[in-house]
Amino acid sequence: MPTLPLTPANFEAVITRHPIVLVDWWADWCGWCTRFAPVYESSAERHPDIVHGTVDAVAEEAMKNAAEVSAYPTLMAYREGLLVYNEAGYIDSESLEELVQNIKWLDMEKIRREFAEQHGAPADPYGAVVPAVPGATSRMAGLAPIPSRYGWPGL
Repeated sequence: MPTLPLTPANFEAVITRHPIVLVDWWADWCGWCTRFAPVYESSAERHPDIVHGTVDAVAEEAMKNAAEVSAYPTLMAYREGLLVYNEAGYIDSESLEELVQNIKWLDMEKIRREFAEQHGAPADPYGAVVPAVPGATSRMAGLAPIPSRYGWPGL
């Protein structure tokens, strides 16, 4: 599956409707972004079940500011609508593959409980309120439909 350009018009829908979404924030003048692009595209081909989105941070400056992206490339990962990874810097192919596998095996119930504890909210097993883009206020994330291959084997 090719990478998917993300804009304010489709960002929320993509994050909430897909089990796992990776988002590459890039700038055309960034040398490391140019080096990371083929690694990211290769991951998109290897993992058609995961949405590999891209955001042109220069063209989408308001999104970049809302997400507090200050370095490029920045990779964010969402699982079931929740932000579970956010790091700036180049990632090689092996490290990206390891990250993808780790995201697939996350214990989302534990992550929801930890979020609830940190924010003083009751744990909600059916979703949590986490803005997809920091600063967004109207987003209520819920469970995305997950294929049965996600999670621990046999569960």
